[in-house]
Amino acid sequence: MTIRMDSEHVEETTSPAEIEAALRWLARRKDGEPLQFLRSAIEEPASESAAVLGALAAPTASLSAETIESRALALWGLIVDEIAAAGNTRRRSALMAAFRVPPAPGETGWKATLGDRFRQLMVLPGVFGDPSPTTTTPMHQAWRWALTALAVGLAEKLASLDEPGWRGYIDIGRAAMEVANDERVGWRARAASRGAQPVFVERMVVTAVMHRRTVRRRITERDIIACEDGVDGYDVHALTGWTHDLEEIPVTALWACRLVASRGPHPGDPAQARLRFRRTLRKGERYSFVSEALDGHLDEERRWLDVEIDHHGIAPGERDTGGKPVGGLTIQLSFDARCLPAACWWYAEQLDFERTRQPPDGDPHLLSVEDGFVRHTFAEGCHPRENYGIAFRWKSS
Repeated sequence: MTIRMDSEHVEETTSPAEIEAALRWLARRKDGEPLQFLRSAIEEPASESAAVLGALAAPTASLSAETIESRALALWGLIVDEIAAAGNTRRRSALMAAFRVPPAPGETGWKATLGDRFRQLMVLPGVFGDPSPTTTTPMHQAWRWALTALAVGLAEKLASLDEPGWRGYIDIGRAAMEVANDERVGWRARAASRGAQPVFVERMVVTAVMHRRTVRRRITERDIIACEDGVDGYDVHALTGWTHDLEEIPVTALWACRLVASRGPHPGDPAQARLRFRRTLRKGERYSFVSEALDGHLDEERRWLDVEIDHHGIAPGERDTGGKPVGGLTIQLSFDARCLPAACWWYAEQLDFERTRQPPDGDPHLLSVEDGFVRHTFAEGCHPRENYGIAFRWKSS
């Protein structure tokens, strides 16, 4: 960051090299959308995102009367607008893939890694050659030139934008966000019920720690999209170890939420637990939070770990090149070393008696238990009003 001085004022300006470094980091992230990291850079000054993206995020401080969400949308809108202005089709396509600007080719969402997103560009007729290339070399070449040009353009805009100038980009950012959300959610063929929670889940990771033959702890990470305005929380349910007493609700808010408990609407109903968010969401806004459920009935024997879809569904599963879940539903179990199962398998959209039937040898539903751990990501996504999980058969006593 350099200092520009004249007789009237002293002003900080950001160099294109700083902008380019921030953009390169943003494009190479494989664990979330760009808007998520821009928001984090503005909201959490001590975060990694703030340290890397400060050159991009700091100028939005002129929008002092706006919310953090609006500031992030304005910055995202500026980036999207600059990409749209790129005159070269190859470079514009490479930038859209790098920063996951919708729409993605082939009526699907952008993949997690930069390399996979460049491979998605191979289906574009004539853009990167005719016939279409068999490698991503042309995409990487276009990306290098396009990134430098984008950094120069953004540096000029960031140095000159005032509050009125920023406001026009809020709508651009929101429109791009809504298109991306529609693209992400659009795979669903089934509608949610009237009473479904008004969220769509982009990523959900359930980590269960077993004690003998039951689940002792169940930690759930959720990345959601609000499906309507005014979403301020998420209702949670613990299927075991729950009495009617508010004090004994076995749910803990671990990150970016707080537990609000209340009595059921009718006598004898179990207590209700809601994870209240730190802010109220508008339609299309993303939010991430983590909770934990504890089971006090450690003498019970469980035969499956289940996720019920009581909202608008979960995106198709996706993992990065290292195997880390970056999209969809992933269930992972850590078994007690004293009680390892004889067999494990995943199931989807089955009745209770169906899910307990062990698939035959060689069936793709069977899962291997390595060092007491088992994991499955549901590649096809999860539909409303269905159940998805991992079942197991215990060894004979």
